[in-house]
Amino acid sequence: MDSFVAAPSFAPVGDATRLELAARCGPLAPYLAAADVTDIVVNGAAGLWTDRGDGLQRDDGWSIREHELRALATRLIALGNRHIDEATPCVDVRLPGGIRVHAVLPPVSTTGTLLSIRVPRSGRLDLAALEKTGMLGGDDRVRMLRHAVAERTNLLLTGAAGSGKTTLLAALLGTADHRDRIVAIEDVAELRIDHPHVVSLESRQANLEGAGRIGLEQLLREALRMRPDRLVLGECRGAEIRELLAALNTGHDGGAGTLHANSLGDVPSRLEALGALAGMTAEAIGRQAVSAIGLVLHLEREGGARRLAQVGRLTMHDDRLTVEEDE
Repeated sequence: MDSFVAAPSFAPVGDATRLELAARCGPLAPYLAAADVTDIVVNGAAGLWTDRGDGLQRDDGWSIREHELRALATRLIALGNRHIDEATPCVDVRLPGGIRVHAVLPPVSTTGTLLSIRVPRSGRLDLAALEKTGMLGGDDRVRMLRHAVAERTNLLLTGAAGSGKTTLLAALLGTADHRDRIVAIEDVAELRIDHPHVVSLESRQANLEGAGRIGLEQLLREALRMRPDRLVLGECRGAEIRELLAALNTGHDGGAGTLHANSLGDVPSRLEALGALAGMTAEAIGRQAVSAIGLVLHLEREGGARRLAQVGRLTMHDDRLTVEEDE
């Protein structure tokens, strides 16, 4: 059996973490050091954009040559203990403080080296803080969410990239009983849960010889041997959905996962598509999902605001998976 390692825990991103990392990132230093920057994207020679809460804005003063940008991407990926080259031109890593970097090299990218950097906001946001931002939609929603966690309801959080799925999931898990052992499994660890008993597992890419890869499916199987009270999959994106639903259907309640979906109504088709990757029929994935998932929480982002837009429950109709929105 391949060995695997737990992903090291990380502290919230603060000024010291930002400045320390910025000092090692050359021309990106001023952007990483800025406390209000949450996203940085570099589109090769075409320029750099940052998000300070109002969407991506281009920085007209940015300029870098392609060979310098490629060297910068290589250095950033190495800081996350991974490698990027012609054989592995697309890599995702987590840096100190939970900063996430995705890089793509030519010729996969036809416009030069690409960088996408996500910087978590300082500190951890709990449910009370999210309620104050208006993200949760009122006291009734907050009570419902707290009750769902307390009753160990299995949750699926859905939405587009950047809609707040990870933020809300971390806040919800922070309200779990402090006696619970939470085992979180992610492709790149970024969940920052304010809870005294959290274990994080992170997938691993293959080495230069093509060996040593540890995927989410294997980590889910390993996690079941780690006495989890709550099993959490940071993002469902492939055949690992089979292992997650199997676990949630065999006594591992109180678990959760996230899923990319454009709307609440799109969730059944997304689950069916992932089930197909695992060799499951639409009926099989539907029956497993209905039994395993108690609530679907769909988030949306409009401008700079993120909100819990819809809450639903999965059902079966004519042997096909559907979703009904809670009033």
